Amino acid sequence: MMATDPRLVGYLMRALAHEMAAVQQYLAQASLATMWQMHDHGQRFRRDAEEELNHAQQLIEHLLVLGIPANGVSLPPIRLGRTLEEMLLIDRGLEIEAIRLYEEAAHYSVRVRNPELQVLFTGLLQDEWGHLNDLDRLLTEIHKGSVSS
Repeated sequence: MMATDPRLVGYLMRALAHEMAAVQQYLAQASLATMWQMHDHGQRFRRDAEEELNHAQQLIEHLLVLGIPANGVSLPPIRLGRTLEEMLLIDRGLEIEAIRLYEEAAHYSVRVRNPELQVLFTGLLQDEWGHLNDLDRLLTEIHKGSVSS
C-alpha cells in the first residue's frame, strides 16, 4: 500500500462529515415536511438522505481501503427552516459547500496523481451539482407559485 497523503485523508474525512450532516439534515426535513402534510416533499427529502448516505458509504469504503477507521466525525447542528422555501435555501447552501469541497479535493487528487480518489471526488461532485440543479428548479417553481411553500 502506498503512503497515505494526510491532505487526501483530510478531504475524505471532511467529505464524510459533510455527507453525514446532509443525511441528518434531510431526514429531519423529511419528517418536518411529512408533519406539514407535504408528503411528496417528505419523500424527496428522504430520497436525498439515502443518496447522501450512499456517498458516505463510498467515502467510508475508501477510508477502510487506506486502513483508516471512519469514526469520530463531528456534525453541525440541523437547520430546519420554517417553510419549504427556507429548507430548500438551507439545503442549497449545503450543496454549494459540498461542490466547493469536492472541486478542491478532485483538483488536489489530480495534482498528487491519485486517480482513484479523483474519480471518487469527481463523481460526488457531479451528484452534488445534480442536487443543486434540482433545488434551483424547486425554488423557481415556488417563486412561480406552482409549488406550495
